[in-house]
Amino acid sequence: MPYRIDVIATSEHHWEVFSMLRDLVLANRSYRRFKQQIPVKESTLRDLVDLARLTPSASNLQPLRYVLSNDPERNAEVFETLAWAGYLTDWPGPAEGERPSAYIVILSDKEVNRNAAMDCGIAAQTILLGAAQSGLSGCMIGSVDRDKLREILGIAEKHDIVLVIALGVPAEKVVLEDVGADGSTKYYRDAEDVHHVPKRKLEDVLV
Repeated sequence: MPYRIDVIATSEHHWEVFSMLRDLVLANRSYRRFKQQIPVKESTLRDLVDLARLTPSASNLQPLRYVLSNDPERNAEVFETLAWAGYLTDWPGPAEGERPSAYIVILSDKEVNRNAAMDCGIAAQTILLGAAQSGLSGCMIGSVDRDKLREILGIAEKHDIVLVIALGVPAEKVVLEDVGADGSTKYYRDAEDVHHVPKRKLEDVLV
């Protein structure tokens, strides 16, 4: 059956659908602490990649490839290649017990398209929206020891390592707030360990 692209546009409930999408976007924050003991099934990871493969691609070249990890030993190796939360300079990353239960590593096949940054952004956001809808949370991580990760996962040289997505059941509270008078957009944690993310107001981003 072909995909219907007219359903939302013609539905009398389109504003309700929009509201649901907004709620999903709000739920999709960057989480960096997880309930590590709760596993993420491989079938769930496959479903998330299946969402990503359906998204638009520049010239429809579809250069993205994916490596899945939900094995604790493999996860531990992947974890050691990642840097977490650059603004939280005194935080080395999630402690054992709060680390991701799974990862999706997004690769780009250079022989198909040497510049797949836009494709990757679309795919990664789609994966995280799907994760949020499934009761999971995640974080896009671009600060990666790519040489070490390539060796660990046996990734071919023709594949660029573009992004790592950490996934799991969230174990922290993340809240949005307006950017303050100082103009800082740096996220921070308060005395109660709540993670705050400043966002610019709508009127400040409209030109």
